[in-house]
Amino acid sequence: MPEVSNAILGTILASPCAIVIFGATGDLTSRKLLPAIYNLSKDGLLHPDTVVVGFARRPKTDDEFRQEMLKGVNSFSRSRPADNTPWNKLAERLFYHQSTFEDAHGYASLATRLADLDQKYGLSGRRLYYLSTSPAEFSTIVHQLGEAGLGNIDPFNSNAWRRVIVEKPFGHDLASAQELNQQINRVFDESQVYRIDHYLGKQTVQNLLAFRFANGIFEPIWNRRYVDHVQVTVAEDIGVEGRGGYFDTAGTLRDMLQNHLMQLLTLVAMEPPVSLDGDAIRDEKVRVLKSILPFTPEQVESLTVRGQYVRGDRNGQAIIGYLEERGVSPQSHTETYACVQLAIDNWRWYGVPFYLRSGKHLKYKGSEISIHFNRAPGVLFNTPQRGAGANVLTLRIQPRESIGLQINAKRPGTSTAVTPVQMNFQYHEAFGSYSPEAYERLLLDAILGDSTLFIRRDEVESAWNIIDQIEDSWAVGQPPLKFYAPGSWGPDEANQLMRKSGRYWEEFPQ
Repeated sequence: MPEVSNAILGTILASPCAIVIFGATGDLTSRKLLPAIYNLSKDGLLHPDTVVVGFARRPKTDDEFRQEMLKGVNSFSRSRPADNTPWNKLAERLFYHQSTFEDAHGYASLATRLADLDQKYGLSGRRLYYLSTSPAEFSTIVHQLGEAGLGNIDPFNSNAWRRVIVEKPFGHDLASAQELNQQINRVFDESQVYRIDHYLGKQTVQNLLAFRFANGIFEPIWNRRYVDHVQVTVAEDIGVEGRGGYFDTAGTLRDMLQNHLMQLLTLVAMEPPVSLDGDAIRDEKVRVLKSILPFTPEQVESLTVRGQYVRGDRNGQAIIGYLEERGVSPQSHTETYACVQLAIDNWRWYGVPFYLRSGKHLKYKGSEISIHFNRAPGVLFNTPQRGAGANVLTLRIQPRESIGLQINAKRPGTSTAVTPVQMNFQYHEAFGSYSPEAYERLLLDAILGDSTLFIRRDEVESAWNIIDQIEDSWAVGQPPLKFYAPGSWGPDEANQLMRKSGRYWEEFPQ
């Protein structure tokens, strides 16, 4: 049973535990994980006896590790620089354990150290393992944890638990995802596995459930009778940023659509869950994924677009092409832009197309979901002369978290012309500037045993099943790779995909 947090009162009912971060000298730890742990501790949402152990290859003392993590908090925390009192309290419980990921002796000594920390801080065998490493290391670490008995729970200790957080990517196709899941489940039961997608920790994403199911005016029209189509966009205005070696083996379809965009799609399209329990919500998300119609090779060619940015100019700055990026093969056909039209074959969404797109070096940076409703009948105002447009509900995830509704209003004057106008809800205006980072929410939920915002094994495999159908055709050049200039919205073929059904992409506000 998950423990409970009362963030409104600033109290925490979770028990102390040990957080073991594998790959603790990597960027993710200093940029995201330690700042998140510091903020949770500072805000009183972690038990004061919670312990953090960094596990990595490089030789380092506890004090050296603490100083490096302090630099990370000072540089990247939302409440930077660190306050002395809360940081010093956290630093006293921040330790470093040096070992390679393959060395069984390193895990044996880790077990001894964790037992000592259990005794000293009263942790009672509660441990959260965070795999902040290359995906190639996941299986090795989990196997070694099992061999060292670090995945086991003392049957006579009802307070103990073991949980493991796994960063994406979860495999690179369905077969590798299934193999990875099998390896993890040899050591950890599925209920102990927390697959993390930081997008699900964002406030607007979480608010999707509240928006849909706590407002009686929207849920009745959230279906094929009233919705014309749905767009999901995750756009970046930068390139691969030094990640060319990894990105060239993945591409945007695997790196973004398989996880971030598919997760957003399921939250938009799911049926009401029977409760807010983690498995009840994830059951409905899986049903959505299993309802997506499979692709034939011919449909991949007509319903998908893949593109790659080329050398160009952006706001007076020269941008190198993707093939010139460090770590990228000069003959690479890896896509930096992906657009897919999906169909959900169920009662609610039959006949409603879902358009997903993501890319690098696009016009603006942002993530949003837009629900385009059917137009009103053209008898009165919905005519070219009078200018009425479709109603569009936009849920903006970043950079400015908001919800907007486009409606039609009569223009001032004596004519009967109307024009689309915006009704906007801004998070920072309604609730103030405080907004916890995604990793804060997700780390706290894992400690509390709440799996709602994490991804279950069958979710991962169902999403890969869809992506593999597209990848199989793309691998043989169907459809052909298209090219686009930095600062554009991607290949024009993505606009053509929309235009052939009389639709258009929603433009981001500047």
